[in-house]
Amino acid sequence: MEKFDVDVFSAFADDWALVTAGTQGDYNTMTIGWGGLGTLWSRPAATVYVKQNRYTHGFMEKNDWFTVSFFPAEYKKALGYLGSRSGRDGDKVAAAGLTPVYLENAVTFKEARVTLLCRKMYSHDFDVAAVPADLKRSYYENEPPHTMYVGEVVDIIK
Repeated sequence: MEKFDVDVFSAFADDWALVTAGTQGDYNTMTIGWGGLGTLWSRPAATVYVKQNRYTHGFMEKNDWFTVSFFPAEYKKALGYLGSRSGRDGDKVAAAGLTPVYLENAVTFKEARVTLLCRKMYSHDFDVAAVPADLKRSYYENEPPHTMYVGEVVDIIK
């Protein structure tokens, strides 16, 4: 596996990324601003968070593979579009101007500067009651929580 150098503190929060689950003809992607990179069970790992009411959540649940794709700065507007539209309502990938690339078990995008191909190792729903009061956001009062997904990074695609 190739070396992957990234500022993990800005890669998600400032630059954003796309998490994509599914395969050719049946996938969805969404912009994420929460995530992490590290190790779990002595394996390289990527952690992402998907709110349970997002269309992508169903794809994450039914697929064992997902990708995390990082883009050059000029794609920030496209990522903003993908984060504000639902795949339930049409082909938001085409509308954002991205080109899907179909892998054996997952989907990435031609325009991505790097993609992490991940095999799901673990998932767990947030326990909102366990979130410290100063970190709770008002959306937890009216919407379902996020699910945390940890994937083993099995390939780095550049």
